[in-house]
Amino acid sequence: MTALAESLAITDQDCFSISDDPTVLTDIYRDEINIAVWQRQFDAATQDEITQFLNEHPSLSKSLNLSPENAYESLDFALDGKAPKALVENMAELVDMFCCLFELDHVGLRLATLSGAMCPRFHVDHVPCRLVTTYQGIATQWLANDTIDRSKLGRGSNGLPDEQSGLFQNASDIEQLTSGDVALLKGTRWEGNEETGLVHRSPNPTNNEPRLLLTLDFG
Repeated sequence: MTALAESLAITDQDCFSISDDPTVLTDIYRDEINIAVWQRQFDAATQDEITQFLNEHPSLSKSLNLSPENAYESLDFALDGKAPKALVENMAELVDMFCCLFELDHVGLRLATLSGAMCPRFHVDHVPCRLVTTYQGIATQWLANDTIDRSKLGRGSNGLPDEQSGLFQNASDIEQLTSGDVALLKGTRWEGNEETGLVHRSPNPTNNEPRLLLTLDFG
């Protein structure tokens, strides 16, 4: 994360809230916030287990509908009991947190190993809010509201790459999550946020390093 992570004070012009305290995720309810980031890191042993699991499952792709009550058992079963216990526990915890935060009974979970960028162009999600975390590999990139020309999204780019379309002016405008971070990305279906959904993309992996990505959506 860039120097933005050093600023925890939020003004009316900011679109982000970042902290190593998990309660920062509740800031997503603030009208001016369209990304809330809980910065976290795993211990070395857990990270090693995740690395080994990723190496053993280079083509993993699971989509599940889960409740807090069945999340651990369903995930463990879907992964054939081969995923590290700490990873399954962590995913189940995020399901519980997401459901609690948004008063949901179920969530849609996707867990995938990616060898390329899933969504390589900057875009907005047409959902109320999505949780994103990268357990290993390069993490999501995003742009602050005051750095972008939204008319250049999608067809407005006239087929030009993001770096040439005029969507943003400088490479330094691109912010990036860190592996381990848990982020809530407000989309266009959040009431009152129809025109200001977070602009983000999946970066291309570096050095052919695969990415283990988890997303949660409203069930």
